[in-house]
Amino acid sequence: MYLYQIRVSKRWLAVLSGAHNSEFMNTDKASNNTNEDVEMECDGYLTRCMEAKKATDVRLAAIAVGTSSRGGLGKLSIRGSNSVQGVSNHGLSAIACGCPFLRVLSLWNVPSIGEEGLIEIARECHSLEKLDLFQCPSITNADLAAIAEKCPNLTALTVESSSQIDNKSVQAIAKYCPKLQSITSKDCAFIGDQGIASLLSSASTDIGRAITTLVLSGLQNVSQKGFWVMSNARGQQMLSSLTITSCGGMTDLNLEALAKGCPNLKQMCLKKCCFVSNDGLVAFAKAAKSLASLQLEECNRITQIGILNAISISSSKLKSVSLVKCMRIIDLSTEFPILSPCESLRCLSIRSCPKFGSTSLAMVGKLCPILHHLDLSGLCGITDNDLLPQLESCEVGLAKVHLSDCSNLTDEVILALARLHGEWILAFPASFGQMLTRDLIDTNLLCSGTKMKKETKKTSIPLLCHLGRTKMIGN
Repeated sequence: MYLYQIRVSKRWLAVLSGAHNSEFMNTDKASNNTNEDVEMECDGYLTRCMEAKKATDVRLAAIAVGTSSRGGLGKLSIRGSNSVQGVSNHGLSAIACGCPFLRVLSLWNVPSIGEEGLIEIARECHSLEKLDLFQCPSITNADLAAIAEKCPNLTALTVESSSQIDNKSVQAIAKYCPKLQSITSKDCAFIGDQGIASLLSSASTDIGRAITTLVLSGLQNVSQKGFWVMSNARGQQMLSSLTITSCGGMTDLNLEALAKGCPNLKQMCLKKCCFVSNDGLVAFAKAAKSLASLQLEECNRITQIGILNAISISSSKLKSVSLVKCMRIIDLSTEFPILSPCESLRCLSIRSCPKFGSTSLAMVGKLCPILHHLDLSGLCGITDNDLLPQLESCEVGLAKVHLSDCSNLTDEVILALARLHGEWILAFPASFGQMLTRDLIDTNLLCSGTKMKKETKKTSIPLLCHLGRTKMIGN
């Protein structure tokens, strides 16, 4: 009898979930179980996040039926799928019928969802504004084309590790989504030159004028030609943030063209771009008139000559520079020419660049006289004698200092920070306390002349409770 009731309940639920939202009576009564699954967001629409074990078609159908009297979900996130009875096109179709005002849909590692489910979303959910597809191998060009044609309010799209997506999908998005502001494409092996070129250069639409954020990662089929066409497109006037990772087609020539073609570019991030060198970086810095943030990670053709020249000639709007694992940044024995200081730079992060040493640090100190935030984590090559002059020459108080895993620094650095910048320091990483020795802890040197106090549960360094406004933070 119990099993019979379960079968009947599931069949009845399937019938209800196939009905459209408009077919339900307007009532405030809803399933108690569904109410437990749904939360109200501050902007007024219902949202639900389902993890792997709970992500089933039956549960999606219950949510669709239970929320239909209140307009259905506004946001749905599915992370993984139940290994026995996971999410399929049937569950997503139920959401499409019951939640016509769905605005945000995020699918993570849901291999069973393919053409039928996403096309139903496109057919019923015309208010969709954001779509995230992560590791959904069954998604096809037809799915994204349907979304592009039927969801004109789409403003953000993320597609990652989707093996069936190619240039046709990107071209459809470029043609039919005039409000699109953010695009992320990662590890889509079949997206090539034609797809990338169409993003910002479609002649039949004003899409390029709306895009502000573009993230391209692992697009191995995009050549130098594809990036060149994109860089010289007329529709990238509003682009303000650009991230390019592991794309062999990004070269010095294209980097300079991007800077010239994107007058409002404020944030630039290059990761693992092995064909970008000092020449391209310096040319980019000259042309990028609005650049405020520059991040380089594992760009191993760039040396400290390129970095220092780029900082020196950058626009007066440059506020932040971050270098991570750039292995060609090494000290030079030759004398370096005098460069103009960058008085706008406030945040400098140089992390895990093992060959960065005293000469480079001295040049950075001269170029960046008014830093507020300094991160030198993982620089084993710098010593007290290298860092102390920089702390003394800083014209304004440092607010945040990160020196994690700088194994050659000693108590003297902490003493100098307390003496010179104690009034201003707001935070330093918790692992910084590992540099303190018992001799320093047993003295009152850190307490004199500072206004800092400790806000941490660490008991191994009790003297830090006198360190004024300082807040211990994680790495």
